[in-house]
Amino acid sequence: MEKITRREIFKGLFPRVEVALAGGEETRQPRWTMVIDLAKCIGCDTCTVSCKAENRTPPGVTYNVVLTEEKGNLPNVMVINTPRPCMQCDRPPCAQVCPVRATYKMANGITAIDYDRCIGCRYCITACPYGARSFDFGDSYEAEMLGYEAIQAPEYGVQRGKRQGQKAPKGTTRKCHFCFHRLQRGEEPACVETCLGDARYFGDLNDPGSVVSKLAKSPRAFHLKEEMGTHPRVIYLK
Repeated sequence: MEKITRREIFKGLFPRVEVALAGGEETRQPRWTMVIDLAKCIGCDTCTVSCKAENRTPPGVTYNVVLTEEKGNLPNVMVINTPRPCMQCDRPPCAQVCPVRATYKMANGITAIDYDRCIGCRYCITACPYGARSFDFGDSYEAEMLGYEAIQAPEYGVQRGKRQGQKAPKGTTRKCHFCFHRLQRGEEPACVETCLGDARYFGDLNDPGSVVSKLAKSPRAFHLKEEMGTHPRVIYLK
């Protein structure tokens, strides 16, 4: 059987996306962007569960949450569900306050954390206007899930081995990274792949023909806390 390359896989997922891989095969980076349609979100929390399973995050660390708000008065009450991953801001306040530059902006638009550089000061947690960051205190599900410590998700494409006895990411800040390790394999983020309501879209904003580029121009499109001037890469549809 003929071997399919990563580049071919990405072209199947996201038409005309040029992915920067090792060796300089492509010439430009994508601008990864997520669009979330609030009219389709059913508040099932599948994104929260799949994200936690994919990234094997410890107790108290959740990259994807769904915020709920009730509006109206009985009997005319409606619930608004707002999924909230990291906004992957183009002007991230978290990076501006980091004293050791552990938080930085990747060329593909993802705001990343260098776990080995992070000193755990938690300034970034305070600076994030979206509450999208958590601190890893080293807690574990090992008592409830046998073998939980055996493997870890290769966040940012780095395989760190067993969590037990390993410093980072213990004692560091953690957050959503658009499942960067999955992107390297030509796959969508786990939350996008598993969304029961098909409320999430993911792709390259640099590609004018991509779904996210077209949705970003919709009159329904908006950003959370636009007045903050953070220029998020997560776009919502009213």
